[in-house]
Amino acid sequence: MTESLPLVLLVEDEPQMRRFVRISLASHGYKVAEAASGEEGLSVAASEPPDVVVLDLGLPGIDGFEVLRRLREWTQVPVIVLSARGQEEDKVRALNDGADDYLTKPFGPAELVARLGVARRHAARAHGDGANSVVESGALRIDLARRLVLVNDAEVHLTPIEYKVVATLAKHAGMVVTQRHLLREVWGPGEAHSPQLLRVHMAQLRHKLEVDSACPRHLITEPGVGYRLLLEPRA
Repeated sequence: MTESLPLVLLVEDEPQMRRFVRISLASHGYKVAEAASGEEGLSVAASEPPDVVVLDLGLPGIDGFEVLRRLREWTQVPVIVLSARGQEEDKVRALNDGADDYLTKPFGPAELVARLGVARRHAARAHGDGANSVVESGALRIDLARRLVLVNDAEVHLTPIEYKVVATLAKHAGMVVTQRHLLREVWGPGEAHSPQLLRVHMAQLRHKLEVDSACPRHLITEPGVGYRLLLEPRA
């Protein structure tokens, strides 16, 4: 039976954290392979390729950034990094280096399982060459194939730039997208360091797409890092 369960590789040097994650994921139908160091994590990943990697950044020996760099030399497995509260620069660096998402310690089992589910769905969409072209978040519907954005089934007019921002978030639905990535994707490399430009367009999008732009439910800010299009079932 366990052969078909998704495998999570946890690279974490704290025994208590490994135990917490192992128990949390086992109760939600995951297998967990554990590694207490970066070197061990790379060895386990090579011998038993996981479905998702949960990687602590503050490891002894080679740190999580080096583990991520080496993983990305040969695999595109989803990687969720773990960081301490307040380490925004580390999160941004890891995401720009190829991580898919992050969790800030401490975190609860529900958040961990939800992020794993999103990472696996995102990887499946990428492997399927973008077959899923419609992304929904409650009343918000983004049809990438038809280049349409609808709220409560009514089309919302967006400028070309606004559509590019929303489409980029939709392609990574549920995942955090860094400010730098959004700026480069939408405006090009020359605007990669203009966060104010992005904030202005996000404010405009929230006025058009959110019920309450001051309390957004779909277009979420990840402070100091970037933005995320939350996925939630349609009512």
